[in-house]
Amino acid sequence: MSYRENPKTKSSGIVCCIPQTGTCPNNCKDCFFQSGRSYLEPLSDNLPNMPTSEEAFGKIVRVNDGNDSNVNREHVITESMAYEQRFYNTAIPRDLGSFPGPVVLTVNPGAMTDVVWHKVDPIPKNLMFVRFRANAWNMNMCNDVVQYYSVHDVPVVLTFMAYFIEPQRAIEFGYILRTRTLNSYWAITTAKWREIMARYQDNKWVYSCGRIEGELGDTKCRFCGNCIREYFATKERMEV
Repeated sequence: MSYRENPKTKSSGIVCCIPQTGTCPNNCKDCFFQSGRSYLEPLSDNLPNMPTSEEAFGKIVRVNDGNDSNVNREHVITESMAYEQRFYNTAIPRDLGSFPGPVVLTVNPGAMTDVVWHKVDPIPKNLMFVRFRANAWNMNMCNDVVQYYSVHDVPVVLTFMAYFIEPQRAIEFGYILRTRTLNSYWAITTAKWREIMARYQDNKWVYSCGRIEGELGDTKCRFCGNCIREYFATKERMEV
């Protein structure tokens, strides 16, 4: 089957791949990949989704923009080894240091989002950054994540959650219905995003996924650069 490019990463220097078939067993609520709105629908017809070596040439491959790199892990690693530059996405903090490349860990996936988070100890050299699923009501937990990982010189990238169904506290916490990339969601406003990011303006390890969030921003990867910057920083660290 022909490769389908993720519209979010278009023109960013990053291409994505999913070596597995089917849905992800993590079953995170509000996951775009298996919401029925993914660019890969129907999943049964379009997975696995793997660029050719020629399509990936000169670019960084994000392994598992859907599913999880710690699901059918050996298969994922085997299928992705053809790509010279690659990093792995996972929400499962298992044996991260054994991945043959940089790894991004989502620390509060699924039902953990507003409740608890993964504290990795010890920190492996190939931990590229941790991804925190942020919203306007889990900032106390976000502070704890930032404090822990910043001390260990690990970047924390805040991915601001968007919701298909209006969350109970959406209006109270500054969410509006707007379009992000392809679909409409209840998502954070630029004003609220700026208020949250101001908390961390003096912390060099904290970034937002997307240069500006909200109705004045754009969530496409070409305007961000976090993954490219931290990929090369991690590769250099791994070689020491």
